[in-house]
Amino acid sequence: MSEKKPKGPSRDEKRQMRSAARLYAVQALFQMEHSNQSYDQVRVEFEDYRFGATYEGDEMAEGDPNLFRKTLEDAVGKQSVIDQMTDRALVAKWPIDRIDPTLRALFRAAGAELVAGTAPPKVVITEFVDVARAFFPEGREAKFVNAVLDHMAREAKPEAF
Repeated sequence: MSEKKPKGPSRDEKRQMRSAARLYAVQALFQMEHSNQSYDQVRVEFEDYRFGATYEGDEMAEGDPNLFRKTLEDAVGKQSVIDQMTDRALVAKWPIDRIDPTLRALFRAAGAELVAGTAPPKVVITEFVDVARAFFPEGREAKFVNAVLDHMAREAKPEAF
């Protein structure tokens, strides 16, 4: 009798883990900006305590740790390039340092994927528009995020359009 090895996550589960990693990356970047915690402190907190945690009866999704780490590393390491690209995509009178800090974190995480990631730009845009909807379910932020990320994607990877 041979034992079957447990299968890894399905394609759908992997997609959900990547989506969760993007949401966690935005939260982690926001937290780093507001708490003066280092990349390593925030990364460990999220991977050890937030991925798959249960809060008030709600179980959080398991995140893709590789995408989470790469997004954080690239967002921090390429922040000035990403911020300049974001500034060019924003209306001139709204530089990145004047926008909502959650949106700033979102643009940095998405920018990291657009500049250094492997996912197609249209996937990155769709995923981060969904993240914007999660943070701002009532507002117009999702349309704003879509427009800014479309501009950033066309600059970062014009060959994809």
